Amino acid sequence: MRHTLPIATQFYVTAPQKCPYLDGRRERKLFTALQGEQAEKLNNALSKQGFRRSQNVLYRPSCADCAACLSARIRVADFAPQRRHRRILRRNAGLARVSRSAWATEAQYDLFRRYLDARHADGGMADMDVFEFAAMIEETPVRSRVVEYRDSDDTLAAVCLTDILDDGLSLVYSFFDPDRTADSLGTHVIIDHVTLAREAGLPYVYLGYWVPGSTKMGYKAHFPAIEVYVDGQWKPLGDPASYSNHVHPLSVEPIAQQVAQITLPDMRADD
Repeated sequence: MRHTLPIATQFYVTAPQKCPYLDGRRERKLFTALQGEQAEKLNNALSKQGFRRSQNVLYRPSCADCAACLSARIRVADFAPQRRHRRILRRNAGLARVSRSAWATEAQYDLFRRYLDARHADGGMADMDVFEFAAMIEETPVRSRVVEYRDSDDTLAAVCLTDILDDGLSLVYSFFDPDRTADSLGTHVIIDHVTLAREAGLPYVYLGYWVPGSTKMGYKAHFPAIEVYVDGQWKPLGDPASYSNHVHPLSVEPIAQQVAQITLPDMRADD
């Protein structure tokens, strides 16, 4: 009989760097490796506690003097498209959704580069080459899909790297044709993922971080049935203005306390 000992989950903190969302702020992340046979279990557990996946790492903002970044998700059962959402769906009715394995293509990278150059030319991903892009798409130890949106002539309009969690779909990263601003393709991808989650019987769509005061992330507050992970639990967003105190230095708990509050799954191998 062979026995294996569980590997304890270790957490680390990145060095501070310029915040991509709020001017004059410094960003720091709490992270852990995502690997091995129990990667799915860890991804499911920590996603419910505000963590996000990037390749084989799970991370959560843990800044020294700011707690503005709040994980956001949509409650699928309570989501009812507003008038503007229905207009966006009609405008993009000709798009076909194609779900593929997590495998990068040249067409995806070409669209990704156009998107970055137009929308995030000064961002942390601006210098990503085709090999780094392929790693972002393909280096996944969990259930992931690349969801493409194509026009009737098979032109690629939008792409979303999506993780399949035990309680929802997590939009790891999405990008779209920057020349089609009027089509609101980013919003269309989110609404369609709500439809996809409903079809699969999954209760949530995870959107990443909502950051009060950030124009880049403000759009997430406009979706119906949105909730955020704050003070260790998921709560309806409510009034976005009420979160202004989360940029105050006294809103931050010590790293050791943050780690102690994380609930880890049983990482022993299943029988």
